[in-house]
Amino acid sequence: MSSGGKRRSLLANAIESIGAVQPPGNDETTASVAPVIEERPIETAAAPSFLERRGAGLDELSKTVKKLTIRIKPSECTIWPGNARDYAQLTHERCASLIDSIREEGTNREPVVIRRTKNGAAPYELIVGTRRHFSISWLNANNHSEIELIARIETLDDEAAFRLADLENREREDVTDLERARNYQHAIQAYYNGGRVQMAERLAIPRQNLHNLLQLAELPEEVISAFAEPGDLKVHHGMRLSPMLKDASRKSGILDAARIISAEQQERRDAGLARIEGPRVFERLVAAAAEDKPKIAPLSRPVVLSQAGGRIAEVLSDSKAKGLTLNINPQEISTVDEILEALRPVIEKAKFSR
Repeated sequence: MSSGGKRRSLLANAIESIGAVQPPGNDETTASVAPVIEERPIETAAAPSFLERRGAGLDELSKTVKKLTIRIKPSECTIWPGNARDYAQLTHERCASLIDSIREEGTNREPVVIRRTKNGAAPYELIVGTRRHFSISWLNANNHSEIELIARIETLDDEAAFRLADLENREREDVTDLERARNYQHAIQAYYNGGRVQMAERLAIPRQNLHNLLQLAELPEEVISAFAEPGDLKVHHGMRLSPMLKDASRKSGILDAARIISAEQQERRDAGLARIEGPRVFERLVAAAAEDKPKIAPLSRPVVLSQAGGRIAEVLSDSKAKGLTLNINPQEISTVDEILEALRPVIEKAKFSR
């Protein structure tokens, strides 16, 4: 079974396994009922750890209500802003293979997930399936107005909708690290009152993974703009750069380098040249942090000079705890009396414990 097929089955099982009752209302008045699309029986997984790892994050979806799939136009639903995928970044090029597939099938084989809206701009709000929504919208605008969106209505609050959308998007390679990081940054405040431990438990992910994503989301816009494509910026970049940016002695160097790189990226775009790749951008930012960090000069020790200006000794330490320690090594020929005369003021001022 393909990875897409497994993901569809996992998502469907996650919703269907908790059971539900038919809610009040009759959707046939707002949309025609489409044939129920049944999932093919899946083979028993050798190690069903995928669902087990996410089981803790789905146990509160017991309020989810399963409905028959319906057919609607993409214009009948708005996009829920809590989804990780940035709808504005979707293009025909990014969705070309899905568009071709839907054109051949005449519809989307895998239903999207929607919920009803109250006093919204449209009757429904899309929770899962932004690429399918975009693809059918594009087809509707390009000589295929007959194609409708197959959707399944679920009753979800925002936090449950976020977890469901996260489960759908977590394994998708076309959701960038930055999109997911920003989605998590919004969610931790919107749904978990800033509680990282609670959020990690609800999503059934390691706390360190959540911390790493939030570090990426916290990067300044100057740094993000230095990368030509959102997908060029990875979680491990945030893990390295975030601590450096918190160091005041390094931050200005990183930001200056980021602005220069961003300008270079724009010049390359304007000239039709290849972009500066993500790994190279990262290397330059790290190098700028190292260059900007001030070098610590070795501590200079007090020296004892003779009346003629020649070096007599060096003060190694002068404290009440350890007393006075001198390194007597005249650089010029000096008599004992000259040495003692030069050392007298130092000894008189020494911080001996009285």
